[in-house]
Amino acid sequence: MNELLKSLEAPDRGHPSFAAGDTVKVSVKVVEGDRERTQVFQGVVIRYRKGGNDANFTVRRIASHGIGVERTFLLKSPRVEKIEVTRKSKVRRAQLYYLRNVRGKAARLKEKR
Repeated sequence: MNELLKSLEAPDRGHPSFAAGDTVKVSVKVVEGDRERTQVFQGVVIRYRKGGNDANFTVRRIASHGIGVERTFLLKSPRVEKIEVTRKSKVRRAQLYYLRNVRGKAARLKEKR
């Protein structure tokens, strides 16, 4: 049974290690009709869930006019081309849902040095 589960496991894509609170750039393949392009989504990781094939993470960024945009990505998805960690932050919890309710300076996270 264990061999069957391992055969269904998606291949590891070699992404860098990151955690909640880190600022990342996620390059995603976007298909528009018959064309395909790469789009970069940069923001703060507010959730990182492990779990083999089902591992996923949610990135939040502030778009124009102060509107928050969140996007959830599957870690082992072929659509996620690369993940680049631009900043590591010191946080004390696993899910940073409180960032949805704070604005401006209150939303700053302390950088790890």
